[in-house]
Amino acid sequence: MMNVKVSVVIPVYNAEKYITECIESLLNQTLKQCEFIFVNDGSKDNSFQIIENYRKKDNRVKLINQENQGVSIARNNGLEIALGEYVGFVDADDYIEKDMYETLYNCTKQYNYDLILSNFESEIEGHKVITKYSFPIGSILDESYIKGEILPYFLKADDLNTACNKLYRNKILKENLIRFPENVSLGEDGMFNISFIGSIDTMIYIDYTGYHYREVKGSATRNVAEKDYFQRALEVYRLELPTSLIGNINKVKIQKFKSLKLIRSVMSYIHVYFDPGKELSYKMRYRYIKEMIGNKCVKEALAIYCNENYNTMGNYEKFIINMIKRESTLGLYFATTYSRVRNK
Repeated sequence: MMNVKVSVVIPVYNAEKYITECIESLLNQTLKQCEFIFVNDGSKDNSFQIIENYRKKDNRVKLINQENQGVSIARNNGLEIALGEYVGFVDADDYIEKDMYETLYNCTKQYNYDLILSNFESEIEGHKVITKYSFPIGSILDESYIKGEILPYFLKADDLNTACNKLYRNKILKENLIRFPENVSLGEDGMFNISFIGSIDTMIYIDYTGYHYREVKGSATRNVAEKDYFQRALEVYRLELPTSLIGNINKVKIQKFKSLKLIRSVMSYIHVYFDPGKELSYKMRYRYIKEMIGNKCVKEALAIYCNENYNTMGNYEKFIINMIKRESTLGLYFATTYSRVRNK
């Protein structure tokens, strides 16, 4: 048995359209000492058979078959059997560059880092966007930086949440029994990351983009009919991070981060919910936004958001903020419709 350097866990649910491209990108990795743990989460399409065909040809492919239990349980079941020094995650409708795991793994050898963080590319409705971070590049980020800057970042933005642009030291996952929360419908990646990052001494951020994230219609992040985005955003806003994780970070700074994140989320949800689609009736969308902008946490956060940002806002953002302030759902509807027509 080869010494496994990286275990990659891939949850799969009805992914036959993209799974072949995903598998090929994994098997073509320049780092050969990898294992690829596919967890078929009760797919009703041909996904299982496609993976099974590859498994017969390549002994690095492992396959767990389970009834549909959701992405967190699928990933946790993959983690149970992961043998690698490090663990990575890939979603079944995404793909990676062939040197991704070699690039990330080679970084670990400099200083035995507990976590390696990289950029990722998203493709949303035909547009490609690379997500980068403002952390120092290529240098040791120690415990004080992690607690002072990285952990609070989760309260400020969503773009660090994904598990797919990172390598995690498996020993830490196992010793601290770190797993994905199983009763959460959105945001399980963020909670997993906060638990892991709160348990480590060193990490590194590299300016490298090897992960290609494809936002598929009906994927968890876009499914407005089933996912209550706003409730999830409120949970994050109300979340008290344990002192053991964040140490003595200024409470005012934390409140500011949370407020900025909540209002940014609310503004994006207004656009998502007023985007005409078949999943929800206009009446339901209208009612949802009305309740959202009337929420007392939103009012509280809005005051801090305006205080921080008002002078640097463009006219459109100012208009949206003023409509939220006045609780004018109709004003928001006209503004988002105008914006959509203008940007076509």
